[in-house]
Amino acid sequence: MVELFRNIINIISAVAIPLMFFTFLGWGFVKKVKVYEVFVEGAKDGFQVAVKIIPFLVAMLVAIGIFRASGAMDVLIALLSPVSSLIGMPPETVPLAILRPLSGSGSLGLMTELMKVHGPDSYIGVLASTMYGSSETTFYVLAVYFGAVGIKNTRHALPAGIIADIFGMLGALFICRIFFGI
Repeated sequence: MVELFRNIINIISAVAIPLMFFTFLGWGFVKKVKVYEVFVEGAKDGFQVAVKIIPFLVAMLVAIGIFRASGAMDVLIALLSPVSSLIGMPPETVPLAILRPLSGSGSLGLMTELMKVHGPDSYIGVLASTMYGSSETTFYVLAVYFGAVGIKNTRHALPAGIIADIFGMLGALFICRIFFGI
């Protein structure tokens, strides 16, 4: 059963991105949209948005730096370690699970450090990279992008993002345990 699941995941992994690419191109063709021209126009708009988000980006990075430097991250990790041990999550990956919703670059640095210490093919290395790819920088997205377009009330975006991050981390743990049998 596990082998069948692995084979299905491998097939889906191999065809997912090309299938999405050709689906978008095909849908654009059906709707008579000049896909390349629309893409270039969006890229121009993207540059203007990038300039507008710089102040929000700086503020978010400073807040993350203060959070880590104050020791609050260490306290939070200590509080969550018993729960992570209960579900089989190695304690080394708890900081990544906490930092990923806050910062892409910070969590990338943390994941890289885990790879250097434990190796990219180790269980911790594979779990860290799967966790990184299974979640989003929720607070970053809310602060930077919502702030750039002037949205002050995020309504359900924050709880939905946090719930998605939690399930992404748990899903990564589940998949890695199946694939590596740990």
